[in-house]
Amino acid sequence: MSEQHVVVEDAYTGHVSPGSAAQRRAVPGATIVKMAVGPMNNNTYVVKCDATGRGLLIDAANEADRLEQLLSQEAPDLALIVTTHQHFDHWQALQQVAQSTGVPTAAHRLDADPLPVRPDRLLAEGDTVEIGELRLEIIHLVGHTPGSVALALTDGDGRVHVFTGDCLFPGGVGKTGDPGAFSSLLNGVEEKLFGRFGDDSVVYPGHGDDTTLGAERPQLAEWRERGW
Repeated sequence: MSEQHVVVEDAYTGHVSPGSAAQRRAVPGATIVKMAVGPMNNNTYVVKCDATGRGLLIDAANEADRLEQLLSQEAPDLALIVTTHQHFDHWQALQQVAQSTGVPTAAHRLDADPLPVRPDRLLAEGDTVEIGELRLEIIHLVGHTPGSVALALTDGDGRVHVFTGDCLFPGGVGKTGDPGAFSSLLNGVEEKLFGRFGDDSVVYPGHGDDTTLGAERPQLAEWRERGW
């Protein structure tokens, strides 16, 4: 494990880049740390329960040594590593981090086979991931991959924070291979995210900047018309 300190800034903007400082966001009951890693500018997230110190890692995407150092600083009591989907850029550091921490891993059954370690837990629609006193709901979204999942955390003030992997970004849904997959993904995002959660809900995507459901909601019809 690298001993190099990872700089973590408290002035949270949601804009991070590989090699730059990570950012820490305090929300009621939880702390969210966002860091960008690797040549594909992947976001990796640490969610920590403030009451217990227990932590969750979402997407051990790349730069395993740097991730290990971040975890040792921000969430030494790690409980689980969740991989949002099977694409290789989201799990390049998974094997090393899982081995070094001894922490169980989780992913959806339909995306489990390509992963470098067999998930200890198979996630499904409506499951709950419990991290200390935090509860994150698993939302299965089909289209970007068969087994993509988003994780929805409701903070102590009732605001929702959704970690969407590559299913929803500022300006559109994730990449799909054909019109059927696009329709499936957009329908799922409309029903399970926009149809359930308020406009102040924060979206934390697998690449790039954060957004809110309110910022993206007016564009849904445009996305459907353009087909991507």
